[in-house]
Amino acid sequence: MTRPARVVVVGDVITDVVAVLSGPLAAGSDTAADISLGGGGQAANTAAWIAAQGVDVTLVGAVGDDAAGRDRVAELDRAGVDCAIDRVEGVPTGTVIVLATDGERTMVSQRGANLRLGVEHVEGALAAVPDAGHLHLSAYTLLDAGSRGAGLRALAAARERGLTTSVDAASAAPLRRVGAAAFLGWVRDVDLLLVNADEATVLAGGLDPAAQGRALSATARRVVVKRGAAGAVWVDRTAPVCVAPARRVAVVDVTGAGDAFAAGLLTAWLAGATPTAALNRATDLGALAVSTVGARPPP
Repeated sequence: MTRPARVVVVGDVITDVVAVLSGPLAAGSDTAADISLGGGGQAANTAAWIAAQGVDVTLVGAVGDDAAGRDRVAELDRAGVDCAIDRVEGVPTGTVIVLATDGERTMVSQRGANLRLGVEHVEGALAAVPDAGHLHLSAYTLLDAGSRGAGLRALAAARERGLTTSVDAASAAPLRRVGAAAFLGWVRDVDLLLVNADEATVLAGGLDPAAQGRALSATARRVVVKRGAAGAVWVDRTAPVCVAPARRVAVVDVTGAGDAFAAGLLTAWLAGATPTAALNRATDLGALAVSTVGARPPP
């Protein structure tokens, strides 16, 4: 395999407040939890995991001109991510409260400055990295009207520059709000689309994972359906379906597991790995992510 060219990741930079609950949430009362605060955001997490694999990566996003934004950028700098981050005055850096329990997580989100990611900033960031070979877009950028133009421009500019492209579908609830037809139109002809089981159902209906992947491959050249503890499925328009099991580990916190999976998949695939090898690398990183608290690679 070869060392991949620089990867450009476009999307959210977030402060995560993660509460790992001791048991079911007691609505209207108290629930004990271990609480931590740190960097999050699907795009930022994926970029950090890519950097941890020794691949050059640039993150394009937006934060507020505040202490939280400065902290998030400093964390990414220390992680080896090249940051092309716009600091937006008058709005806060995005924040997500994550409630984690029983292998699942529920998120309460304030997108903040992420909604102000602009077309000109995206174009300038891409022009500044002539060594880039791939663009990965977090679909959160597409799913809100405020940042949609920047997300669409990122995909168009990547194609104009001859970069390969990938999109992570992000989250089932906002996908339902914008509708499958609109979303699939936005991501048509990307080289790789990543969806989890819920997102696949929103976009392709209640089929089995291989059938969902085949249906979505009418839009994207390759589709990976992430199925958590049930593993993952790779569907290519021109090749047989490939299935990989998940790694069996003790689950501590699933926050960022899909982002780690995406980083492992991309770095292996872009280095020339087979679909099976790329899925295996992805499930390795996903297993590492769920075995630790937080969304970023462990120190």
